[in-house]
Amino acid sequence: MPHLYQDSKPRPPALPGAARTTQGSGESYEELKRECLRKGVLFEDPDFPACSSSLFFGEKPPIPFIWKRPGDIVKDPKFILGGATRTDICQGDLGDCWLLAAIASLTLNEKTLARVVPLDQNFGPDYAGIFHFQFWQHNEWLDVVIDDRLPTFNGRLVFLHSAERNEFWSALLEKAYAKLNGSYEALKGGSTIEAMEDFTGGVGEMYEVKKAPDNFYEILEKALKRCSMVGCSIDTSSTAESEARTPFGLIKGHAYSVTGIDEVRYRGQQVQLIRIRNPWGQVEWNGPWSDNSPEWRLVSPSEQKRLSQAALDDGEFWMKFEDFKVHFDKVEICNLTPDALEDSTAHKWEVTIHQGSWVRGSTAGGCRNFLETFWTNPQIKLHLTEKDDGQDDCTLIAALMQKDRRKLKKFGAEMLTIGYSIYESPSRDGHLGKDFFRYHPSKARSKTYINLREVSNRFKLPPGDYILIPTTFEPHQEADFCLRIFSEKKAITEDLDENVAIDLPEPPNPTPSPQESEEEKEFRALFEQIAGKDMEISAEELEYVLNAVLKKTKNIKFKNLSIISCRNIISLMDTSGNGKLEFNEFTVFWEKMKKWINIFLQFDFDKSGSMSSYELRSALKAAGYQLNNYLLQLIVLRYSDEQFQIEFDDFLNCLIRLENASRVFHALSVKSKEFINLNIGE
Repeated sequence: MPHLYQDSKPRPPALPGAARTTQGSGESYEELKRECLRKGVLFEDPDFPACSSSLFFGEKPPIPFIWKRPGDIVKDPKFILGGATRTDICQGDLGDCWLLAAIASLTLNEKTLARVVPLDQNFGPDYAGIFHFQFWQHNEWLDVVIDDRLPTFNGRLVFLHSAERNEFWSALLEKAYAKLNGSYEALKGGSTIEAMEDFTGGVGEMYEVKKAPDNFYEILEKALKRCSMVGCSIDTSSTAESEARTPFGLIKGHAYSVTGIDEVRYRGQQVQLIRIRNPWGQVEWNGPWSDNSPEWRLVSPSEQKRLSQAALDDGEFWMKFEDFKVHFDKVEICNLTPDALEDSTAHKWEVTIHQGSWVRGSTAGGCRNFLETFWTNPQIKLHLTEKDDGQDDCTLIAALMQKDRRKLKKFGAEMLTIGYSIYESPSRDGHLGKDFFRYHPSKARSKTYINLREVSNRFKLPPGDYILIPTTFEPHQEADFCLRIFSEKKAITEDLDENVAIDLPEPPNPTPSPQESEEEKEFRALFEQIAGKDMEISAEELEYVLNAVLKKTKNIKFKNLSIISCRNIISLMDTSGNGKLEFNEFTVFWEKMKKWINIFLQFDFDKSGSMSSYELRSALKAAGYQLNNYLLQLIVLRYSDEQFQIEFDDFLNCLIRLENASRVFHALSVKSKEFINLNIGE
């Protein structure tokens, strides 16, 4: 379930130095470690215990796992042995090759690695069975603390492990990432770029190799030089093909990391090569330029050494770049900055972040295919005022990320299909309505709607004002999201979440009119019949009167009003405070009631006696209430049914409560002003 309220104000990108502790107790890694050392005990993590729930949520362990600390597995455990390298990543019995490919890329950049894996940890004299790692999540850095108990079988690690049996940094990193996402099972299946972004806070771009630009080799070369993280994979046409081996030794549906790109002199010509790593630590390409291929015999030993070429079954191999383009389908690049790889100039990027939610019945409108609800999605306004240097347009990267879906897997959540559209903004302010999108095409949009954690695209737009609409593909799908806007020049962004405003006419005093209308005469007769001599009615009597009148009204298919509504009406209109309604008070309310009935009928499009909760924003605005997304979401949750419909009785209750609240707010404002005036007068 999404959080109802997300502060949608743009905010600056988070700095890794300010990582927030995530431990349930609120204690930091340093505090927990000091406490363990003082007590002489090894840390046991209560937030991620050594039990089945930390391993799996949808199945039982296939084998009896035993949780052991590194010192119980080997005699001389080391955190890092001879530096953290890509050969330290060997996949175990968990389908998280996407994560391992990202970890392999992480080791290529010492600075980035040291941020995720603090290097001042060890099994030395101050060892306390506690370690910590830092990950980026939705614009903040988190410090994740774990104990070092790891799942084993027959004395060996079951999941990620190093080629060296007594090295444990990679296994502990995997455990910390599993804790971040709820369990080890939650790590099954994913996109390499997801973990790359969690390691860097960078922005991802995806290329289809067969449609890649002509300078694709240069793009990859530049990416690796800039310490970008690069992954690649081969598509599958069915689930049966997943992890199927091709005749050339490549694995379909498997995540590889790109660890190098270079040229070599061969038979008088320069040959472009690319180096790939299989996180399994074995199973390699067996075509030209593979480990034992004859091509290497014509390359000097010094050149082979420069390229770190070694005929080892370690999962890493070189291949000709042309062969790479034939055999691989997708490349994922996570740039530590959003600098375009096609451009030779480095830029300073401006970044703003928006947090929001799609909530059923109010702000989960789906894509443009669903026009009736599309307009209810969150709307973000972009002010692009400055052109790029030497250009006529403004460069913009919009990265839309759905939050915590992997963590919610155990509750049955899957990645939703998401995307966004960008429209030229009209001159007026405020949340744009249905008719605007009916008659105006989008100026730009995400390339596709896809069920990935993040959808990211690069645009060049003329200076001006634009509206970005982030959506799920289908309506009524709930999730929290994080939208990152990168621009080469400063872009001003704001959420078109309307300010709360009330525009109601002054209530008339309940005074008798000189001459009664026919309607009032009928009401008086009915009132006298029910109320008696005092001409006051209780909530139960009001229920009878209103339902009797509404049954005679044409074009209304309302169900009976409830006793709760009638009590609320008396609470709103009772000026004497006796808990009953006088006739004059009733006639004032009936004027309100007629207005509210007309508004309701206006938005009851199919004349069924109920209106769509997605129309509530417009209906309340017609009644004089302008609400923000947060209040709207709360009201929809309170008053709509499972089909996102609101009946008149609920609509009436909502309006009565809003009017009561507005009166209280008005009274407080008046008293506050009087208090200020008194103080000023003194």
